[in-house]
Amino acid sequence: MFIHVVKAGESLWQIANNYHVPMEPIIAANGLTNPNVLVVGEALVIPTEGSVHVVKSGDTLWKIAQWYGVSEQDLASINNITDPKNILPGAVLIIPKKLRPMAGVNGYIDSFGQTAVPTVRRHAGSLTYLSPFAYLIKEDAELQPVDDEPIIQAAKEKSAAPMMAVTNFTSTSKGENLASSILNNPILVEKLLGNILAVMRQKGYQGLNVDFENVLPADRQAYNNFLERAAARLHAEGYFLSTALAPKTGPEQTGLLYEAHDYPAHGRIADFVILMTYEWGYRKGPPQAISPINQIKKVLNYAVSVIPRNNIYLGFQIYARDWALPHRTGQEAETFSPQKAVERAAQYGAVIQYDAVAASPFYHYTDQNGTIHEVWFEDARSAQAKFNAVKDYGLAGISYWTISPTFPQNWVLLEDNFIVKKRPMA
Repeated sequence: MFIHVVKAGESLWQIANNYHVPMEPIIAANGLTNPNVLVVGEALVIPTEGSVHVVKSGDTLWKIAQWYGVSEQDLASINNITDPKNILPGAVLIIPKKLRPMAGVNGYIDSFGQTAVPTVRRHAGSLTYLSPFAYLIKEDAELQPVDDEPIIQAAKEKSAAPMMAVTNFTSTSKGENLASSILNNPILVEKLLGNILAVMRQKGYQGLNVDFENVLPADRQAYNNFLERAAARLHAEGYFLSTALAPKTGPEQTGLLYEAHDYPAHGRIADFVILMTYEWGYRKGPPQAISPINQIKKVLNYAVSVIPRNNIYLGFQIYARDWALPHRTGQEAETFSPQKAVERAAQYGAVIQYDAVAASPFYHYTDQNGTIHEVWFEDARSAQAKFNAVKDYGLAGISYWTISPTFPQNWVLLEDNFIVKKRPMA
């Protein structure tokens, strides 16, 4: 794959002709609903099929190798090039197949029942795990039921292992007191684990993901003790345990989200952890990149120092946000898909810009009421930056929140970067 950024005056026909590929694969890879309308600054994935490249004026061997994600040495070797500085326009170069590392891929989904089945069927082939989110724990350690059986079955049809997710919070409740009452009561801990295991046996889950957020700092050790007990009971029955961790940059980071999340303990106890490396651009906060790569790398630098790299999944959010300006405290941004973000840019004639430090696209527009808006979203460039981080840091893989929004480029690039691991189905 190659990523092309649309320039003023370019048409899809011109772009396809420049890369010597038909328009149809470009339309499909990018989910273009109107191929006649491109947005200046829009990033397009160009499927090259790894076959040949026709050298153009200004091309260098290094630049071509970067385009296709292969090494300059391999490119020179397969084409018998002895002088990399002397490649002539018009020459046809064979592009070697890119070596793709193995990676685990988790996908959370926050919709249930038959209506969610098409989404699961569309993406489960690219997933190691599907995690319906989530079973909410109650004060008596019972679990609020969810209609997850249709999507579990759909996931298994595509060899995606179902991973049960449990949580203590909702959109209206932080859940800190609920977590405290459970974690500090051994009887309720055993009851909760018994209820979790009963659901896993009944519905065919293969592992558990614990996403306890806003845990009180005083309950840090109680949370670790709960995970120790959970691991013992799950492993005894052949299940795995994973946890979701707030994005910490150091052991002393303060705040309700962070203090009770003990990175070294989770890395030691759980089979793997999912770093929730998103939400810098919070829906009720000021406009900014939602998952900036410069901030993500600060989290990764700490995480890999205390957790085995091959037990870490990088969190990747698939959504966009639109903030009305000027931003006011408590004002909530609109959340929607990356695909809709590009369509909205086209609707208002916006020019898409790219923050190279955050590795994130954004734009401004003025609506019909005269209100100025700022939109941050994900595109092929930002997705590739995250995939590069997974490879550069030697991580286990990627975890998506969530797989529901439309983002065709992501799935094409995912398969271009990694061979997705699959677990044997129970």
